[in-house]
Amino acid sequence: MTAAIRFSDLTLGYDRHPAVHHLDGDVESGSLLAICGPNGAGKSTLLKAIAGSLAPLSGSVALPHVKTRDIAYLPQAAEIDKSFPINVFDVVAMGLWSRCGLFGAVARRELARVHDAISAVGLDGFEDRAIGALSGGQLQRMLFARLLLQDAAVILLDEPFTAIDSKTTADLLALVARWSSEKRTVLAVLHDFDIVREHFPQTLLLAREKIAWGKTADVLTPQNLLRARSMIEAFDRDAQACSRAA
Repeated sequence: MTAAIRFSDLTLGYDRHPAVHHLDGDVESGSLLAICGPNGAGKSTLLKAIAGSLAPLSGSVALPHVKTRDIAYLPQAAEIDKSFPINVFDVVAMGLWSRCGLFGAVARRELARVHDAISAVGLDGFEDRAIGALSGGQLQRMLFARLLLQDAAVILLDEPFTAIDSKTTADLLALVARWSSEKRTVLAVLHDFDIVREHFPQTLLLAREKIAWGKTADVLTPQNLLRARSMIEAFDRDAQACSRAA
């Protein structure tokens, strides 16, 4: 299989304090991969590095066959400024930026695609609704509509199902399954192990370093989960970036 993402002795962090240590491995093209671990395990940090918004402290993350514009990144809902005066249609239309540019005109055919994406996530009639008036589930539907328009080869989702209702979760999981059937590479940071076990065949368990990576049933064992919790409790948050022991 072709590697969509390759981690080579990757260490990530902030102000020289590492959050992910010496990660090696390949994410195969077309994978549906859950990234799990305790709070502070480095999961969101890893997605930011893949998206290109965080430079490694050492090592590398490479996407050998993927261009930057072919990566779609959904941050945590808490990072979205709902006070910004913009409506649903305009947010979803941002998914066209790689084709139209940030300030390019949107053709009539593309406008139709925006409406189709909004309809696909169940938000018909919400086009002119200010994002500040949306519920948590409606906000996530809107952001998934934007992802649909990005039409990316690699899709990164950071806690996409947190604090939303079960119907919205089911609808959005159906979109994830659709992307998987289209052989897109999907990585999702998730805390709900029931969702992971039912919908994600591959899992990476992190506790600032790789605890286990492979088939979900083999990774999410009581022994591995206990080890992850123990390791995250033992980390020195003030430590500096380290070199791998010989």
